[in-house]
Amino acid sequence: MSCCSRTIVHAGLALAIVVLAAAAAAAQPAVPTLASPVLLTSCGQSPGPVRIQVFLKKLGIDHEYKPEATAADLAGGKFKSLIVVTGASLKGMGAAGVSIDDELARTAKLIAEAQKQKVAVVGAHVEGMDRRAKGAAPGDNSDELSIDAVCPKSQVLMVRKDGDEDGRFSTIAKKGNIPLVLFEKNTEIADVVKKLYGK
Repeated sequence: MSCCSRTIVHAGLALAIVVLAAAAAAAQPAVPTLASPVLLTSCGQSPGPVRIQVFLKKLGIDHEYKPEATAADLAGGKFKSLIVVTGASLKGMGAAGVSIDDELARTAKLIAEAQKQKVAVVGAHVEGMDRRAKGAAPGDNSDELSIDAVCPKSQVLMVRKDGDEDGRFSTIAKKGNIPLVLFEKNTEIADVVKKLYGK
């Protein structure tokens, strides 16, 4: 193959890669713009929601943080969106006097009520792979159970990128055609929240 021919082939391959990348980006569902007030809660009683609350406060987004929010909290139509932070903390659940089964049951009812009232659900995982592995005894899959309870039923996912190193959230997003917003570090949560709430 001549030098000129190789150049043409390489240019063609480069163009194909660009086209495929653009097609993949276009296939991603659009990230919705959400409304407040926001009900912020946890599924698993990890400290993750506190990290999000810091930025909701800084950005002046009307919200209420209830670690053990229930379906009854959505009564009256006060809240327009619901952020459920996944991640099971044995210490947190112990302090709250609940088990992972209690958390899953509460969350299921909460999300069902949100869907009934057309309240947008945001599934969040903001503590990375450390939370998914931290303190887990052999065979303990509490964190994964909390992810399964929330993320497939969400309208958008916000996930710290290192928590998706095994493709856990990408797979859920692709299967459910759910927008996935990834961020590198906790300070970038502000940017994600701005994007979601049009700030």
